[in-house]
Amino acid sequence: MGALVQKYPNDLVTYQELVWESKPDVLIEMGTLRGGSAYYFASLFDLMGRGRVITVDIQKFPNLPVHPRITYLLGSSTSPDIVHEIKELIKPGERVMVSLDSDHHAPHVLRELEIYSRMVTPGQYLVVEDTSINGRPALPGWGPGPAEAITAFLTQNHDFAPDKSREKFLITSNPGGWLKRIN
Repeated sequence: MGALVQKYPNDLVTYQELVWESKPDVLIEMGTLRGGSAYYFASLFDLMGRGRVITVDIQKFPNLPVHPRITYLLGSSTSPDIVHEIKELIKPGERVMVSLDSDHHAPHVLRELEIYSRMVTPGQYLVVEDTSINGRPALPGWGPGPAEAITAFLTQNHDFAPDKSREKFLITSNPGGWLKRIN
């Protein structure tokens, strides 16, 4: 639909299934880039007749897709101001899903996990993108990234569990990164 989406097609299908099955009221996305995935999520919400997207990036690209279900925030996903602004946008009782697809270095992803896991409501998902980097099998020289952050996070947080059923298409950029809030 004219907006660049940099996600693997199988992962887009998986997101569609998650959104339909869990029916979040709010999908928080870290890493807007060109706005394609935010637009995709908003379009899914259009089909459902409900839901909205809050998307955050440190850089604002020109010509981001305009859609009434998308709120763009400019800043670091871990900055107190952005976190506060997101919390203010979530109404009491809303179901919240989160997608982390910004800075893929382990310390940053772990900080995002610590912050945004608290916003994800039971039964919803916290998706950690690009767990395939650092030689799993992509970008072998990357260094500790999303997969390592998940390992550290799950040793301390037992409210989430990887949902391997979300890897049924066998090819995903997010192996082990489809985390479901179980408590």
